[in-house]
Amino acid sequence: MATGISGDEMLLEIMHIISPPLTLNFLIALAVSFALCILSIATVRWHGRYSLDTDITGIQKVHTKRVPRTGGLALCAGVLAVACYGAFDAEAPGAVGDARDTMFRLLAAAMPAFVAGIAEDLTKAVAPRTRLFAILASAGLAIWLLDASLPRFDIWGLDGLLGIFPVSMALTVFAVAGVTNSINIIDGFHGVAGMASVIILGGMGAVAWQAGDMLIVQFTATVIGATAGFLLLNYPSGRLFMGDGGAYFLGFLAAEIAVLTMVRNPAVNAWQILAIYAYPVIEVVFSIYRRKIVYGARAGAPDRLHLHSLFYRRYARQKISRKNYPRLCNAGVACFVATWIGAATCLSVLFGTRIPVSLALVLFQCALYIAVYMRLVRGHWGHCRRLAVVFGLRPQPRPGPVDDGLIGGAHAI
Repeated sequence: MATGISGDEMLLEIMHIISPPLTLNFLIALAVSFALCILSIATVRWHGRYSLDTDITGIQKVHTKRVPRTGGLALCAGVLAVACYGAFDAEAPGAVGDARDTMFRLLAAAMPAFVAGIAEDLTKAVAPRTRLFAILASAGLAIWLLDASLPRFDIWGLDGLLGIFPVSMALTVFAVAGVTNSINIIDGFHGVAGMASVIILGGMGAVAWQAGDMLIVQFTATVIGATAGFLLLNYPSGRLFMGDGGAYFLGFLAAEIAVLTMVRNPAVNAWQILAIYAYPVIEVVFSIYRRKIVYGARAGAPDRLHLHSLFYRRYARQKISRKNYPRLCNAGVACFVATWIGAATCLSVLFGTRIPVSLALVLFQCALYIAVYMRLVRGHWGHCRRLAVVFGLRPQPRPGPVDDGLIGGAHAI
């Protein structure tokens, strides 16, 4: 926002943000999502044979009870309810209809990814490659239905290539698929994916507000409301999981909101947005590097070596009694992730309008991720400064303890 704004002007801006249409959309999405979550839990005896997460011994599983994976249906229903019955505050004639039409188009584009995720939640038999193709199809549909292709990366030499439509389309599909999968990757502990999505979308709403784009602000408020309704039953007790369907749905909407923000607001730079999304994006990139380069495994192979998984085993379980407070060990992971993303989002919103600052914030998060990751893997900070060791290409000189499934001992990444 502009500097030197008076107190009265600030109050007017805040009142505009919490205007009745915006608040109404948030409450509609929250109420519908929460009601569907309660209904899903109450009727689990009828659909449990399909919806319950029966695999509690998988390598990534940390829960001990069977829980329905139907939260994605509630998330989708909450957003759909706003598209059908919500109010859209707009200043230009016809903009209300445009906003509703845009939301329906966005939901239509999300359907392939959402349906593939829900099918996996109910059948546990949808191959990872099939789900990936569904996500790519959703990203392609968004380009067709919304003209939502990345206009720039704010990287010298690369932005010129985005003027070539096939290149722009390929890079947009790749970026949207990456963000969509990133929310699914950080899902696995109570509230992690939901809280991360709320904070990221809140940051995008603030960026859009600074740019004067109330359409994006209303979209973010709607998705935040639907996610909040789900979190009321997911955190901290874990009565309901969002499943792959919910994770893909939230991830896809978060990705497309970022693309639409850049398309509609030329003043918003790509690095400011990346600084907000950095944690889940870094997790995806590092996971692919770890699996493909270091271990020679499939990029989609499950493991327990994500940063949030290591935090759970190395810190949460050691600091919190699993016997007396079993749920807090799980729920504590969300606090760690939310603190990281929340701090990065606040800094990006406040100072990220300048590209050098937002670029520095992205690079700082990359360095911090590697430092914290290696600390959790090794069990100590260590004193090694060799990059080959930091990136796991060579074992560190001083071996650390082998603990709880850390592949390869102290040097595993």
